[in-house]
Parts: sequence; structure tokens; C-alpha cells
Amino acid sequence: MLTDPISDMLIRIKNAYMAGKHELVLPSSKMKLSIANILKANRFIDGVEEFGDKKKELKIKLSYQGKTPAMQDVRRISKPGRRIYVPANNLPRVLNDYGIAIISTSRGIMTNKEARRSKVGGEIICEIY
Repeated sequence: MLTDPISDMLIRIKNAYMAGKHELVLPSSKMKLSIANILKANRFIDGVEEFGDKKKELKIKLSYQGKTPAMQDVRRISKPGRRIYVPANNLPRVLNDYGIAIISTSRGIMTNKEARRSKVGGEIICEIY
């Protein structure tokens, strides 16, 4: 039984980068799709595609700069056993704003930079750089 599907998705992406893969297929959900779209918008992955009729899956195309992976590391911050919430004025800066934090807000899932501009806080899902 899988207790944290978001963490599973992030670690699958990290492991695929470490193994030198170019594509990855994993189970889909609305939250995973929105996180993957944020990763695509911030150029950590090349593409995301949802397919399947009954059992939906995500196909993620990984991005490399030469032979270097676009994503160096990922850290899950808020976990099922301990949720971490922050107000708008305490949003984290990842590697002095070279990385991103993905935040689940009342206005949807967005990066820490977008949440800071919108002046909304929320749950810190993960940090990526």
C-alpha cells in the first residue's frame, strides 16, 4: 500500500534522472498532473502527457543539459505524518531563488515565487533545485 503518492512521484523522477532515462511512466492524479505542469513550466522536465481510459497514467519526458540532469535534487517537506503550513510572508527561498518550492494554496498549486506575488500562503509540498 502506497501512503504518499506525491513523494513516490518525486522520487521516481529523481531515480529516472540518476539512471539516465529519457521517459518515465507513472500513475496519474490531478495533483500529480499539476505538479508535473509546474515542473515543465520551470524547465525541470521537457513534457508531460496523460493517457489511458480507465487507469490514467502520466508520461514524463525528462530534460537534460548536455549529460547533466535539469533536476539536481528534490526534498519532500510536508509529509502525511507532519504537514508544514506557512503564511505568505514566510514562504521559503530555495537556494536563494535558484530553485523552487511547490506550494498548495487556496488558489491552487503554485511555486513559491507565484505565491509570494499573489500574497498567499499554504502547505509546502516540496523543494526542487
